Amino acid sequence: MPTAARMIAAICLAALAWVLSEQIKTLFEEDKVFGYFNIINLVLGLVIGWQVIGSCAGRGYSAAFNNGLTGGVVLVFWGLFSHSGERMIKLSMRNRYGGAFDAVAGMFQIMWDNAILIATPIIALMLIVGSAVTGLIAEMTSKRAS
Repeated sequence: MPTAARMIAAICLAALAWVLSEQIKTLFEEDKVFGYFNIINLVLGLVIGWQVIGSCAGRGYSAAFNNGLTGGVVLVFWGLFSHSGERMIKLSMRNRYGGAFDAVAGMFQIMWDNAILIATPIIALMLIVGSAVTGLIAEMTSKRAS
């Protein structure tokens, strides 16, 4: 059921995803083409904010803090998973893998390599603070709307 808390959580996490995407772009080579990188992360932020953070709003501020952190971790996981899957499909179209199992293993290797690359203090701090604040804002919205 749509609520104000879900909408606010979705908007806040989508904004966080966009800002994090811009920060992550600086970690890669200058000539890398990102395509729909920001848009994919924005949509993931909308969906995860709505489903994970917004659905748990109204349970108290300590739960809101934890829900926000959970939403941030879920955002990173699905972002890594989706972008690694996209890269794996591009590589498999160039016949870089010997079979389906190799392609899936390659996807998880790409996911791991990207996770190591983005594991910087500034990204981690932005993710922790931004997702926690998102959870708290969703909680405040839930309290004011009810």
